[in-house]
Amino acid sequence: MTYVLIPLLLIFMGLAVYSLVRGIVAFLNTTREGLERGDEGIKDMQILQNKMMFNRIKYQGLAVAVVAILLAVAR
Repeated sequence: MTYVLIPLLLIFMGLAVYSLVRGIVAFLNTTREGLERGDEGIKDMQILQNKMMFNRIKYQGLAVAVVAILLAVAR
């Protein structure tokens, strides 16, 4: 069972980091988009930021659940 859970944990951790980086990039691009496209550019970037941060929270929660399962199995 641990042979399945450990790679699953690594995948969730990688997805959490990927979502975090994409959210930060969207945050940094918000000012540039706002200057170039006006309010529409800002709104699009804010939606992307929210989506990526929600994904990060989701993947972190799944990673924590996998760790809890690993701890329960190890006992």
